[in-house]
Amino acid sequence: MPIKHSGLDRFIIVMNAIFLTLAVLIVVLPLTYVVIASFMDPSVLLSKGLSFHLSDWSLEGYKKILSNPAMIRGFGNAVLYSVSFAILTVVISICAGYALSDDRLKGKSFFMTLFIITMFFGGGLIPTYLLVKNLGLLDTIWAVIIPGAVSVWNIILSRTFFKGVPNELKDAANVDGASEMRIFTSIVLPLSKPIIFVLALYAFVGQWNSYFDAMIYLDNPNLHPLQLVLRSILIQNQVDPGMISDQLAMAEMKRLSEIIKYAAIVVSSLPLIIMYPFFQKYFEKGVMVGSLK
Repeated sequence: MPIKHSGLDRFIIVMNAIFLTLAVLIVVLPLTYVVIASFMDPSVLLSKGLSFHLSDWSLEGYKKILSNPAMIRGFGNAVLYSVSFAILTVVISICAGYALSDDRLKGKSFFMTLFIITMFFGGGLIPTYLLVKNLGLLDTIWAVIIPGAVSVWNIILSRTFFKGVPNELKDAANVDGASEMRIFTSIVLPLSKPIIFVLALYAFVGQWNSYFDAMIYLDNPNLHPLQLVLRSILIQNQVDPGMISDQLAMAEMKRLSEIIKYAAIVVSSLPLIIMYPFFQKYFEKGVMVGSLK
């Protein structure tokens, strides 16, 4: 039986549809522009703007990026940093969250208070830099991975998730003589795939898009992630001379700079675009999935 809506309900539905349509357009239109512009011939893009004629399209921007050693090296470094950071963050968050979710932990409220204080008060940039320096982490990959690996927000998310795990499952395992570690690895972790993948995705995306820590702590250009290379191209409006042949004039460099920017944005976004569909299913799973196996 169809639902009859009042005049006010129909107005709200129409306004919601208009709002959501505008929100989608605000997100989709810039992305569409960047993707199309990355495939266009630089001369056509600068003179005419976007064109949907295949004769005006070119892969020149992608060729320049893929032939640049700095971009390839930066891409590899970004993958290494992001994967390592995500693994370390998930391990710390899951272990801390599980411990804090157990009512048997003495001093649980004290530890939570200490964690929450750090969310509002920090040492600042200079003390953090001095700490990293005194630990001997400067100009190493650990300077990018370790300082931000402990996220209080992720620990709180994990703690909240583990509180939803039925105590009956753990009590039954205790009756069978399972140790605490066995309960955690054999019962709790299989139920924790949703929170594990969510935390991993958040950590990976955050580290992938980060460049500030690497800019401060890494002087060796061979250790620079992709984001620092993109910063040189997008923010400073500069193009690495290695991307362009020495025979080309400065005018040619400026002609290619725009197309290289758009191609670089697309290339740097590919890992995130590929990851989201595979992680989406874990966002919809509940804590009880697989608990009755």
